[in-house]
Amino acid sequence: MRIRRILAAVFAAAALAGLGLSGVATAAATTQGAPSVVTPSECKQGGGTADLSANVCKGGMYDGEQVD
Repeated sequence: MRIRRILAAVFAAAALAGLGLSGVATAAATTQGAPSVVTPSECKQGGGTADLSANVCKGGMYDGEQVD
C-alpha cells in the first residue's frame, strides 16, 4: 500500500510538472515577438545593421523591422 501511494504521488507530481513546463513554453513563445519599430541601437544590439536609407533593420533578430 505504501508503495502505491508513493508511486501515485510521483506520477501526480510528474504530470503537474509537465503541465507547468508546457505553460511556460507557451508563455515564452507568445512574448518573444519582435516589435514593429526598433531604434538603430536596438537593431545593432540584436545583431543587425540599421539601413537608414530604407529605414529597415537588416540581419539579426529584428531583420526586416522598421527603424525609427
